[in-house]
Amino acid sequence: MSEHALIEYKQVNGVAVLTLNRPEKRNAMSDDMRAELVARLLSVRQDKTIRALVITGSGKGFCAGGDIAGMKARMEADPATVGFNGWERQQGVHYAAGLLLNLPIPTIAAVNGSAAGLGADLALSCDFVIAAKPASFSWAYIARGLIPDGGGMYLLPRRVGLPRAKALIFSGRKVDSEEALNIGIADQLCEADDLLQQAVNLTDEMSKGSRTAIALTKSIINHSYEMSDSQVFAEGSKAQGICYTSSEHRASVQAFLARSNEGAA
Repeated sequence: MSEHALIEYKQVNGVAVLTLNRPEKRNAMSDDMRAELVARLLSVRQDKTIRALVITGSGKGFCAGGDIAGMKARMEADPATVGFNGWERQQGVHYAAGLLLNLPIPTIAAVNGSAAGLGADLALSCDFVIAAKPASFSWAYIARGLIPDGGGMYLLPRRVGLPRAKALIFSGRKVDSEEALNIGIADQLCEADDLLQQAVNLTDEMSKGSRTAIALTKSIINHSYEMSDSQVFAEGSKAQGICYTSSEHRASVQAFLARSNEGAA
């Protein structure tokens, strides 16, 4: 276990900022780092004072993907254990990705540099992606004889369409920040020095509404591509019933009625 935090955490005005902190390894995701990420995400989920989350990287990279040391250990392991150990490790990868994808608050990836493989998947697990001009994205799994295992096969087609997602995954080519913006991998592009401020500004815009309504909307819309219209309507009906009873809805209606009464007077 590293002696320093592999995931740095700070909170500013209700916004949690997680910083991947292995700059000497371009923030490659080790098992220890993933465990810290899971712990931080669970903590953020439980803290009702946090209204949004930003993830970024320390140093020049966002996340270089999977840790090479872990790959080396897998190559040297007893072949009889590789399959099950790999399956078990994948459960951890998918648990972390699912936690981030389904966090009930707006999430933003502030991509400061290279986001490769698992790092690119991590960025797309967020609701929004802001890329600094030096940022880049790549899904080079196949070049290493692997498939995208961090959510890329689910998330990338939803960003760029199925044929383009296949082309990016099959080729593994690097996408610079301007192309990422043009094809929909990134939502905004900014100067590197402005990255965190732009991310915080976006959290202000995306989290000013009802926390309850945002959480329920996200729980449905994240899976709407797999649902029929009737399923979306059914889930929406249940969610709206909850919203009707929320303190945010009641306060909003009462404020609206008060303004209406003042106007009538």
